[in-house]
Amino acid sequence: MKGLTDIPGIRVGHSSDYEAITGCTAILCEAGAVGGVDIRGSASGAEETGTLHPLHITDRVHGILLAGGSAFGLEAASGVRRYLAGRGVGFAFGGQHIPIVPAAILFDLGIGRADVHPGLAMGAAAAAAATDGPAEEGCVGAGTGATVGKILGIGCAMKAGIGSATVRMGGGVLVAALAAVNAVGDVRDPETGEIVAGARKSPESREFLDTEAEMLRREPPARAAAPHNTTLAVVATNARLTKVQATKLAQLASLGMARTIFPVNTMADGDTMFALSLGDREADINALGVAAARAVAQSILRAVRLARTLGGVPGLG
Repeated sequence: MKGLTDIPGIRVGHSSDYEAITGCTAILCEAGAVGGVDIRGSASGAEETGTLHPLHITDRVHGILLAGGSAFGLEAASGVRRYLAGRGVGFAFGGQHIPIVPAAILFDLGIGRADVHPGLAMGAAAAAAATDGPAEEGCVGAGTGATVGKILGIGCAMKAGIGSATVRMGGGVLVAALAAVNAVGDVRDPETGEIVAGARKSPESREFLDTEAEMLRREPPARAAAPHNTTLAVVATNARLTKVQATKLAQLASLGMARTIFPVNTMADGDTMFALSLGDREADINALGVAAARAVAQSILRAVRLARTLGGVPGLG
């Protein structure tokens, strides 16, 4: 399985800066896709997500951009738009094309260089690198500077990155996901409940702290985690959906985050889930939601298991 690119019509490309430890990921659907979004974190950074609302007149999007760099990283979306417009992708007007590319960012300024961020050139490079081959995973693209388990700060955190997975359903229906994992919490395997990656008890330790337990045992006033976190994910299917159904798919897919990240959707996370529908297969939205949550959970596990040590932050890959 190739991950997100198992869905016909989707291409994925990354651009990574390993000196600054940041990057961005372009998910292209040039023929257009029906989209939806679900933002459950309280520290999100995004643009053009309004076009995904069921009441918005725009009936399709042409790409999604995920980026590091905090708010500065949103500039990379313009690079994706320019790349697509140059290929004649988007809504035609006045001899030009206007591609719709919603974007969301994560905070990775604490691991590499805080003064270097994904911009227009990096966004265009990620789009130009997009292929329908297996989605590259680990410390690439938007996951280059991603980390998890930061309740004690970056010194006790662990490296994360990007992961992707696909779930097959009956009737040839596919649901695939790609996640860039940058959570304040720990990542647990839902099958065992064991922490896979997360906060360590000290910078020298490989023993897990257990972020939720630490939060509960602290006496008020507990130190609040800095709003420097966000897990970004895209789930896609070859089933035909309306914008209302795509929005619901994004909501149901978010359960995959809840099954693997502890805690999740906090005031310090900007967790954002995009959903894309390409194709004409028939499927029940509830069944699609079950598959989407599973694909997201698998993607999150892969994101931490395939992440290598980088910037002094230990990884498992």
